[in-house]
Amino acid sequence: MSASIEIAGVSKIYDGGVRAVDTIEIDIRQGEFFSLLGPSGCGKTTTLRIIAGFESPSDGAIRIDGADITHVPAHKRDMGMVFQNYALFPHRTVAENVAFGLRMRGIDKQAIAAKVKAALAMVELSGLEDRRPAQLSGGQQQRVALARAIVIEPRVLLCDEPLGALDKKLRQQMQFELKQLQKTLGLTLVFVTHDQEEALAMSDRIAVMNCGRVEQIGTPVEIYDQPLTRFVADFIGDTNIFRGERVTSDAGPALAAGHGLFLALPASAAGTSLLSVALRPEKISLSSGDTETAAAASGARGTIESTNFLGGAVLYRIALDSGHRVLAQQPNAGAVFVPGRTVKLDWKAADLVVLKD
Repeated sequence: MSASIEIAGVSKIYDGGVRAVDTIEIDIRQGEFFSLLGPSGCGKTTTLRIIAGFESPSDGAIRIDGADITHVPAHKRDMGMVFQNYALFPHRTVAENVAFGLRMRGIDKQAIAAKVKAALAMVELSGLEDRRPAQLSGGQQQRVALARAIVIEPRVLLCDEPLGALDKKLRQQMQFELKQLQKTLGLTLVFVTHDQEEALAMSDRIAVMNCGRVEQIGTPVEIYDQPLTRFVADFIGDTNIFRGERVTSDAGPALAAGHGLFLALPASAAGTSLLSVALRPEKISLSSGDTETAAAASGARGTIESTNFLGGAVLYRIALDSGHRVLAQQPNAGAVFVPGRTVKLDWKAADLVVLKD
C-alpha cells in the first residue's frame, strides 16, 4: 500500500540565515509519480531529504497518510531511497547489496533470499547476484540501487537525480523502466531532477521550484502549455516572452510589444496594463515572406538568422522586422529555410499565455 505525503509549510534555514526551503506547501497523492524540478540550489534535494528524515525542517510538518512524521527517525519512515551516485557497497556482491536493508530489519535468511531474487527479477538483473558493483555497467548499478530500495517494500520511494550519471539513450530506457516499475508496484514516488524533459516524460505531476519556493504545481501538460510565471515558462523548454502594454482595438485585446509589433491576445486574457506573454516556438508556423504584405496582428515578418537541426525538427532563430528575436520550431519535412531568408510568422492568439509578473 502506497502513501500520500503532505508537506505543510516547510522551511529549512541553515546557519547564517541561508533559507534553502521557504514555506512550501505540497500534497503528493497516493500512488503518484511526483517530481521536484528546478535548477541547482532551488531547494529540491533539501525538500527530498526532509521527506526522508535526513534533514529536520526549521518550520512546518511532514505527514504521511495524515500522520505527523516530522520527528520520526529516517529508518522508521518506511521509505526507500535511490541516490544519483548509486551508493553501493563496492566490497559486497549484487545480492548482498540488495539484501542490506532486509538484514538491517532482521528478516530471516530464507525470506531474504526469496525477496532478493524477486527484486532482481523486477529490474532484469537475474543471474548477476554474485557480481560486484565494479563488474557492472552504470545502468546495471542503477538497477541494483533500485532493487535495494524496492526490496524492503516501502510505501514511498524517493529518488534524488537517480539517472543523472547515465548517457542519453540509457537514461531514456531507464526512465521508461522506472515509470513502469512504479506503476506495477503502485508506489508513491518522489523524484528530484533538474532535467525538464525527464520530468515531463515521467511525472504525473510536477512542482517547479525556484529559490526555495514552489512556483507552480501541475501535470506535465499544464506546466508546459500553461506556465503561470516567467520563470516556469523560461525554465521549461524553449519559449518566446514578450512584454508590453495591453491595448484594445476593433479586433479585440492585443499586446503592444514595441517597435510596431502587436500580438493579438486571447479573448479571456486578463491583467494589468503591462503584461508579459509566452509563446512556444512550435506554436509558430513559417512561410515564405517574400511579398511585402503587412503582417496581421497574429503574426510578423522576419529574417532567418540561424538554424539548429534537431533531427525530427528544425529550430530557427529569427530577427523580426520590429527588432525582436524569436525562436520558431518546425517539423523536419525536408525543406529548410536558410539564413538570410525572409519569412512570414503566424500563430494563434489562443497560444499566447499571459504570465504573472
